[in-house]
Amino acid sequence: MLHVTAAFLCLVIFPVRNDAHRDLNEPGRSIPLRPSGKAGTVADKRHQEREERRTRALIQRTSGATVSIDGRAVGEIGTGLVVFVCAMRGDGEAQSAWLARKTVNLRIFRDVAGRMNRSLLDVAGSALVVSQFTLAAETKGNRPGFSTAAPPAEGERLYEHFAAQIRSHGVVATTGSFGADMKVSLVNDGPVTIWLDTATP
Repeated sequence: MLHVTAAFLCLVIFPVRNDAHRDLNEPGRSIPLRPSGKAGTVADKRHQEREERRTRALIQRTSGATVSIDGRAVGEIGTGLVVFVCAMRGDGEAQSAWLARKTVNLRIFRDVAGRMNRSLLDVAGSALVVSQFTLAAETKGNRPGFSTAAPPAEGERLYEHFAAQIRSHGVVATTGSFGADMKVSLVNDGPVTIWLDTATP
C-alpha cells in the first residue's frame, strides 16, 4: 500500500513542477530558473533587451581611404577611421549617439611612445562612415540572413544620425551613399580593426 501511495504522489507532483513551463502571459506563471539556479532578475531582462538592440560598427584605423560609386570617388579621408556601421531592428537614436561617442574617443592611435593611447579627437583625424547592413548577418546556415537589420528607411535615418553625431564632436565625417553598391579602398594602418556595438560594456 505504501508503494502505491508513493507512485500516486509522483503523478500529482510532476505536473505541478512542469507548470513552470506555461506561457509567460498565463496568470500565476512562475519565474524560470537560470542555469545557475537563480531566478531571472530585472537586470537580466534589461541586458537581454540591450543585446537585441545594438547598433554595430566595424572600425579600421587608416592612413587613407576612399569610397567610390560607379567609378567616381564620393568620399575620401587621410589619417582617421573607416567606420562600417549597421543599425539593428529596434534601434534608436540613443544607440547611434552612444556608438558615435565611443568611436571618436576610442584610443587606438599611437602616442609618442608608440602605444595605442590617442583617440580620433587627439590626432585631429577624420572619419569615413559607410553603411553596411551585412554586419547584421546571421550565419547559422551557409547563406547569411539579415532579418535583424533595421528596415531600410529606419536604417538610413540612423546611419545619417550616426554621421551627424560624429560631426557633433568636431570630427570631419565623410559618408558613402546608403544602400548603394560602393567600392571602398583603404590602407589599414597597423593593421588595427575593432568591432564595436552598443552592447559593449
